[in-house]
Amino acid sequence: MVGGVAVGLAGAVGLHGVIPNTPGRVGSLVESFLPWCGVVVVLLFVGALVRRSGVGLVALLVPVGVWVHSFGGLLLPPTDGGARELVVVQHNVSDENPDPAGTARALLAAGGDLVALEEVVAPALAVYEDVLGADYPHHVVHGSVGLWSKYPIREEQLVDIRPRAFEAGWSRGLRAVVRTPYGDVAAYVAHLPSVRVGVRGLTSSPRDESARMLGDAVRGEEVETVILMGDLNSTVDDRGLEPLTSQLNVAERGFAFSYPAVLPLARIDQVLARSAGVSHVRTLPATGSDHLPVTARVSLDPLPPSGRPAP
Repeated sequence: MVGGVAVGLAGAVGLHGVIPNTPGRVGSLVESFLPWCGVVVVLLFVGALVRRSGVGLVALLVPVGVWVHSFGGLLLPPTDGGARELVVVQHNVSDENPDPAGTARALLAAGGDLVALEEVVAPALAVYEDVLGADYPHHVVHGSVGLWSKYPIREEQLVDIRPRAFEAGWSRGLRAVVRTPYGDVAAYVAHLPSVRVGVRGLTSSPRDESARMLGDAVRGEEVETVILMGDLNSTVDDRGLEPLTSQLNVAERGFAFSYPAVLPLARIDQVLARSAGVSHVRTLPATGSDHLPVTARVSLDPLPPSGRPAP
């Protein structure tokens, strides 16, 4: 029994792309929690020891190898990001945050060059502007997303990622060109629609539509270096984000599970980059939000077209 489950688990991790997404978007649901297959392997190992199953122990080598190939690199210690590096902070601050001032101070302590926020609503916006303003004199807000920068912002605009079925006024995307010491960077901040898990599976059509729209915007971006920060309501392994992960580098080190804050199960708060590498990502201590903040080191040194691909 252990051997059969082990082989099936290896197939789920290594061949998750062939799992059909209908009905219920099962493929995307499985992909959202792929790293946790490692815990299942450990439980199977204990079961094989208890049963004294030599065949089971040997069979477990297959999922172990597949898991290490897919996720082992994320366990490695951070690498030197190089001389040309930006530190960015990404946080869904929650529109119900009871302590926006405390949240802003916590983000200040991270010492980032860029701070991207989602679910920024009045009157909390004024608090973020007040607390972050001294260290981040340049900022832009469109709808409920905002970017605070230590460096000048020379362009800014709304990015329309509103699904067709959503009401007018839904605004969760922006683009800003930041003039960094290493050259211009097109910084995108986005908050994709939420997904729901119910008896019929995963409901993610609006998120997937919004991801395609955002992917089109990034594809047409004329500034070579792009950094995308946002609550994408998905992991980088989920095929729903393929319009983005197919053209942007994902984190090379760190799991940084960010949601839910009380018991983080997945990283849905992302930092992705083009013509740059996300060398390391980690979470910060909890704030008044239901998400954990995420900070990442982005290396702007020359890189190949893609970094760690989504498994």
